[in-house]
Amino acid sequence: MKVALVTMRPKIADKKANLKKMEEFIEKTEADLFVFGELTICGYHVKDELRDIAETVDGPIINHIKKIAKRKNCYIVFGMPLKSSRVRGIIHNASVLVHPNGKVDTYNKWFLPTTGPFEEKIFFDEGEELNLIDTKFGKIGLIVCYDLYFPEITRAYTLMGADIIICISATPSVTRKYFETLIPARAVENTIFMIYANLVGTQENLVFWGGSQIYDPLAKLIVKAPYYKESVTTCEIDIKQVEFARLNRPVVRDIKSEIYHDLYNLSRNIKK
Repeated sequence: MKVALVTMRPKIADKKANLKKMEEFIEKTEADLFVFGELTICGYHVKDELRDIAETVDGPIINHIKKIAKRKNCYIVFGMPLKSSRVRGIIHNASVLVHPNGKVDTYNKWFLPTTGPFEEKIFFDEGEELNLIDTKFGKIGLIVCYDLYFPEITRAYTLMGADIIICISATPSVTRKYFETLIPARAVENTIFMIYANLVGTQENLVFWGGSQIYDPLAKLIVKAPYYKESVTTCEIDIKQVEFARLNRPVVRDIKSEIYHDLYNLSRNIKK
């Protein structure tokens, strides 16, 4: 499978311009899977304008990307503010995966940073569901940025049968070293491919570092995009490496299910 990591600088609150830019990146590249960063459709620091920018899963943004995916016969993953399909007025920070056949899968970010310059809980509702996605290349789990700090999500996807985890992100330069530690850790502790796509450029007081990257199931860096520069970076990955990795590092086989019950009890006691 050929993967294209698109490290893009979106314009703040300009859906039309960002969608056009995404399409231009896709048109000039041949790949089976294109991965863009968190909130690519609108940029990160949008705040109150999110109410007007957010769309439903059957809105014009996703419908347009469905046409691109069909024409290019590819999968496309990107971030956008997504209106709840169940509760009016609720918005999620979502990762969207569009299939070549028009099918759409979504994941709503579970962990919303709300500290310092981050204000996500003010504008977004927390996600509660995990959706393992079947593709012709393997099974994919989606996460968004800060979710990477919580290994339970990636482990849950692994136990569900994931081969690949795709993390889309809007990570500023001050946290680069943490993300570049966590990405390979998530890969080797679950023996899965970790695909990471970050935004790039300056938005208000945040400088996004780019550096989109992919690690194999034994935490070997396959490819990394340039820092602080828009780019499209491509590489081939072989899903068969997951099976090979699990023969050599059988962490999934050796997981003790009872530990999750113990962790639940410990967590409940801490919060009392």
